Amino acid sequence: MAYAAACVALLAVPILAQYPEGSLYSPPISSGYGNWSAAYAKAHAFVCNLTITEKVNLTTQTGTGASYSYSLGIIPRVGFRGLALDDSPTGVRSTDYTSAFTAPLNMAMTWDRDLIYAQAYANGAEHKAKGVNIAYSPVVGPLGRSPESGRIWEGYSPDPYLSGVSFGLTVAGMNAAGTIAVGKHFVLYEQEHFRQVREWNDWHLPNATFNTTEPYSSNADDRTLHELYLWPWYDAVHDGMAAVMCSYNQLNNTQACQNNHLLNDILKGEMGFQGFIVSDDGSQHSGVLSALAGMDMTILGETSPNGELGLGISFWGPNLTQSVLNGSVPEWRLDDMATRIMAAYYYLDQDQDFPELNFAQGDLSTFGYLYPHAMVDYQQINEHVDVRDHHADIIRRVGANSIIMLKNVNNTLPLNKPKQIAIIGEDAGPSIYGPNGCSDRGCDNGTLAMGWGSGSTNFPYLIDPLAAIQARALQDRSVVQYVLDNYDTALIDSVVAQATVCLVFINCDSGEGYIEIDGNYGDRKNLTAWMRGDDLVNEVAGNCSNTVVIAHTPGPIIMEPWIEHPNVTAVLMAGLPGQESGNALVDVLYGAVNPSGKTPWTIGKQRGDYGTDVMYVANAPVPQLNFTEGLYIDYRHFDQAGIAPRFEFGFGLSYTTFSYSNLRIQPVSGASPTTASAAASSAQTTVNPSVCPRYALNASAYTFPSTISSLTDYIYPYLPRNSTFTVGPAYPSASVIATSPGTPGGAPALWDTVYTVTVSIANTGSVAGQEVAQLYLALGNGEPLRQLRGFNKTMIQAGASADVSFTVRQRDVSIWDVPSQSWVDVRTLGTAVGVSVGASSRDLRLNGTMAAVGGVGSGSAAGNYSASVTAATTSAGGPAVTEYSDGQLQVPTEYSDGQVQVPASATG
Repeated sequence: MAYAAACVALLAVPILAQYPEGSLYSPPISSGYGNWSAAYAKAHAFVCNLTITEKVNLTTQTGTGASYSYSLGIIPRVGFRGLALDDSPTGVRSTDYTSAFTAPLNMAMTWDRDLIYAQAYANGAEHKAKGVNIAYSPVVGPLGRSPESGRIWEGYSPDPYLSGVSFGLTVAGMNAAGTIAVGKHFVLYEQEHFRQVREWNDWHLPNATFNTTEPYSSNADDRTLHELYLWPWYDAVHDGMAAVMCSYNQLNNTQACQNNHLLNDILKGEMGFQGFIVSDDGSQHSGVLSALAGMDMTILGETSPNGELGLGISFWGPNLTQSVLNGSVPEWRLDDMATRIMAAYYYLDQDQDFPELNFAQGDLSTFGYLYPHAMVDYQQINEHVDVRDHHADIIRRVGANSIIMLKNVNNTLPLNKPKQIAIIGEDAGPSIYGPNGCSDRGCDNGTLAMGWGSGSTNFPYLIDPLAAIQARALQDRSVVQYVLDNYDTALIDSVVAQATVCLVFINCDSGEGYIEIDGNYGDRKNLTAWMRGDDLVNEVAGNCSNTVVIAHTPGPIIMEPWIEHPNVTAVLMAGLPGQESGNALVDVLYGAVNPSGKTPWTIGKQRGDYGTDVMYVANAPVPQLNFTEGLYIDYRHFDQAGIAPRFEFGFGLSYTTFSYSNLRIQPVSGASPTTASAAASSAQTTVNPSVCPRYALNASAYTFPSTISSLTDYIYPYLPRNSTFTVGPAYPSASVIATSPGTPGGAPALWDTVYTVTVSIANTGSVAGQEVAQLYLALGNGEPLRQLRGFNKTMIQAGASADVSFTVRQRDVSIWDVPSQSWVDVRTLGTAVGVSVGASSRDLRLNGTMAAVGGVGSGSAAGNYSASVTAATTSAGGPAVTEYSDGQLQVPTEYSDGQVQVPASATG
């Protein structure tokens, strides 16, 4: 069927022409492409030796009945000890003797591929050394549609190219260390407000008068989805991502974790994803439907996303066993679920001397109950294994290289043995509660080095800026005075009046939606500094002619109240730098490290400049979050709207200067532009593909064994004793059909290099420094004015020069064509591609073109682009039932026993 450019029901609608009339679900079965083939061979052999209940045990986490709460897949009969899972992107969550890494935001702020990979490898190595098979990291959802979004610090950048490179490198680094990296959250999860009904109706209702009935629906058109929000996922799949977490939200009014088109057609089909898909806490809303739509593993234990989690009940577990036995879920789908999980295990060589799990998440006691809810098996639950290795050095390097210098008047920085230093602001010093005094870092006390929520970890220590600066001041014989109370104006005025240089520390914080701080429900309620930060800067600057501002933030902040103050002589953005925060800052303040960070987002002059925002007030019982801005977020929007930013995307100063010259644009010999079709391979025609031998449907073989007793709140795959069931199938023959996946990362032609772009860069200053050269392309055809399509960070000695090259792949000059459902090289549409290279998105020093080839093509890609999304709702304001164009209903009704009722009529 032809796709409209802005079809609100698009994500729920597959390309019907590929499948037989009446098909509803299209799970791709992978046999392992490329370097996955050996892993799939081992996984097939393992899974086909299992019973149905043993396969189910691989798919269903055991709930919170054990101290090792994130676990699944224990199969004693074959000697398989199961898999352990844990957070987070900043380190192993809620344990000890691990590192507190910089936020992924800081990884992107470095624009340094080597450092991104190095931190990812270290994080993966620590997870493995703690015995964690599967780590819930990295994050590219949220991408960063709105700067207020609470979890953007867990990700990288609203630019899909920068995020894609960072995301792919993080996956590759964690994989290389031996830990399965779980990319999350898939996809369009762009705010915390209204992500879960229970958070708003049960937890936040006293402070917010909302009565939502379902998570918010992100409504985006197909082109926006592919070119912005799916772009980084192509990178990660291409780089070997073995697991994906589906998100809380709905997409065009279909729940993400039961969205057939999103999970089956796009992720597993179009992108050729070889691994498994796992739910988030509370994101699974069905049993049968989520299985058929492509989900392979369920987190914890839950039967209602609106209720309590992990209490020994699950949509899957025994319900999945029953659904397979009664035919609601085909046995080959269960086989594929288990095979994908085990393929990831073998892909990372976890069958070879993988460490035993040696800690209990959230419980630091040495001894305790292995099954605390049942008070069974009192034993050692924590071995307190120190896994930090030399990772503090990496954290310090990432922290220093991520610092962005935004202003430096008359070479205020680096400091050179100042006579007297005034350090002002609570953010400069330690918290009175200690670095881990607030659960999941859910407070803002003392210096800020990490956001809050499940993306956090425990600090083994935290070097605050005050401690680090005082240590350096001892060497220089500088006098250091400080005030850490932001509100003691008289003392602040007295201290700064005596100083040679005044360092003012400000911050703001954000995190996950289950924690609220001062009315910030995960998402920030404004873009200003917290704890009277703006007034603090102006107060100090009014009494000190040499004021340096240091900001620790989870994203951009508005600086207009003080940025042009003549006494504000330097400004540093430090992000969320982890345990080595103060040391990394001192490295830059005193010139041991030349600042080289660049903004991974735009810093606007006012909040409204961004054109997007968080929905703070629900607009319906099922909140409708309409992505009407389409492709135009962050710098793309600023460029389109002609808005002058305070600091543009990609901006950052250095202690030296650089000049650009000699632009060379060279086509790759033999590279020819093609239409890189993203459609999945031809569908298989069989409804029951032979994955493994089928077991007899005998209920007595799947009921709870008399040889074991049930533990409280522990999830088993067995049916209750004396169970009965009706043999299926419950679906008509064409309702579920296996398909073949694409190749990892999409069509191989997307990754072909078609051009190389080279420039010469000279260091025209007096000190060595690193320059982040940036390549931007203008693709025409309704695309943004310019889009990042390359970057290269290069160290150049003073007075020296270097050639810096960028590789341009076919995907970099392609746009998503909705009617053909493929990526189309714009040069085949008669478009000459504009090429610009420079130091930021608005400091473009050199310009050229890549020539068009062929004639103007047909289809929406050749026309002007506009986003027009309207949420489909009923007259009552709730979500409408999404239908296929031929009137077939998308979602059958699911019974509580896991069976489904297929509508007798296809007329809707």
